Amino acid sequence: MADPNFLKKVPNPVIIKNIDHGKVVSLVDLVTYQEGQVVSRTLSQHKTVTLTLFAFDVGEGISTHTTPGDAMVQVLDGTAEVTIGDEVFTVKAGESIVMPANVAHGLKSKERFKMLLTLIKEKKV
Repeated sequence: MADPNFLKKVPNPVIIKNIDHGKVVSLVDLVTYQEGQVVSRTLSQHKTVTLTLFAFDVGEGISTHTTPGDAMVQVLDGTAEVTIGDEVFTVKAGESIVMPANVAHGLKSKERFKMLLTLIKEKKV
């Protein structure tokens, strides 16, 4: 059995936020769908790594843009249409895709979907 006081031993500062530490959670349950909206929940935002959960209603999306790092989409629920450059990909729950740094990309929902977005940037020297 786990030590119930182990969280008191965790060093600060907290790097991952807005999620219970030391508890099993379902990421898909941490964001909720809202009609006509994109809902997000930032889990970590640092110079080199960003983790964000999203819930997209039907017809919502993120317009085409570029990022200075690789961005990985992990679809948790539903199906996303992801555009990278001139190619369009259909990504379903349980699947992932990496959008390379400095390549135009965007996504939209044909149906409601939830995803975890992980953005990794190189540390500038």
